[in-house]
Amino acid sequence: MMQTLTILGATGSIGTRTLDVVARHPDRYRVFALTAFRQLDRLADQIAAFRPQCAVVPDLAARDTLQSMLAERQIQCEILVGESGLCEVAAHRDVSTVMAAIVGAAGLAPTLSAVRAGKRVLLANKEALVMSGRIFMDEARRAGATVLPIDSEHNAVFQSLPAGFGYGLPNSGVTKLLLTASGGPFRTWSGEQLKSVTPDQAVAHPNWVMGRKISVDSATMMNKGLEVIEARWLFGVGGDRIDVVIHPQSVIHSMVQYADGSVLAQLGNPDMRTPIAHALAYPDRIASGVEPLDLASTVGLTFEKPDLTRFPCLGLAYAALSADGLAPTVLNAANEVAVAAFLDRKIPFLDIATTVAAVLDSCDTGAQESLEHVLAADAAAREVAQAFIAKRSRSYV
Repeated sequence: MMQTLTILGATGSIGTRTLDVVARHPDRYRVFALTAFRQLDRLADQIAAFRPQCAVVPDLAARDTLQSMLAERQIQCEILVGESGLCEVAAHRDVSTVMAAIVGAAGLAPTLSAVRAGKRVLLANKEALVMSGRIFMDEARRAGATVLPIDSEHNAVFQSLPAGFGYGLPNSGVTKLLLTASGGPFRTWSGEQLKSVTPDQAVAHPNWVMGRKISVDSATMMNKGLEVIEARWLFGVGGDRIDVVIHPQSVIHSMVQYADGSVLAQLGNPDMRTPIAHALAYPDRIASGVEPLDLASTVGLTFEKPDLTRFPCLGLAYAALSADGLAPTVLNAANEVAVAAFLDRKIPFLDIATTVAAVLDSCDTGAQESLEHVLAADAAAREVAQAFIAKRSRSYV
């Protein structure tokens, strides 16, 4: 059956790879809507190639610019604006599947719209679950939405679980989920060396091609912490049953440990088209464009425990998960603000964790009562983080 797709965040790394897979299977997929924030040139090229019915851009100025680009190519496409436009194309009646690939808190509202409309949601926006995991999964169950993980680690866990596990693992024999992490570009750096990390160094991931924000999260290991929180909600297990294992080669993407002593793993070359193709076609398998793993030429696989002293962000994420309620929302908001400040060279690398810890200590982390409550906590945490960074950055400069 033909799937009709909305791709939220079409011009980012996940969005472009999704379109690469889609282009290989024109008999299976039709693009209904594409959305973008800044890269309007790339969006115009994508519209020319895939001819969606709709596109969404952030504001009226961007709409005018994109309209001019498309008029020059004599291409017709309805252009919507802002969060309301994102929510509309995510929940549209003609859409069967939504790739949720907008990075950060900005992706929460449209992803929830897709869930509430009962869509098949391919979840690459981990922040939606980090910010509002309980609310998000309750809405998915109520609406009968299908949520399939795109993060390579969660997709690997999904592939290694018993068939039909649902939104939890009762009586499945699963004892632990083992999320692998490359360790990022600074895995072997000393604490002293980490003091002088530059943004250019932090975004140079050794194995994966990712956006700047996610690359910095990988370098601090906050990305892995956010994935631990996401796994808690995707798979219905507590943090005490989710471990992180450093695996520098990024060949094993994650593992599941069973009560009988078995450990099942999903292996492959580090290319996001593999989990994208898996989720797009599930339960079928389709070609992704990724070369099969050549085991005979694979260098030895190594594993180690993460160092929470040098990479405290992972420990902060576990602590936020344990606290529950609004703590993960505050964690995510503070981290987004801190990473942006680091990329703008306002604070040093190690101040990312310092900022997140300070904001967690200062903000309300009580129960999640509603989506409005979550969004208010997110906004408040951002204000506290910005004030903390303003004070720190003056001494940094």
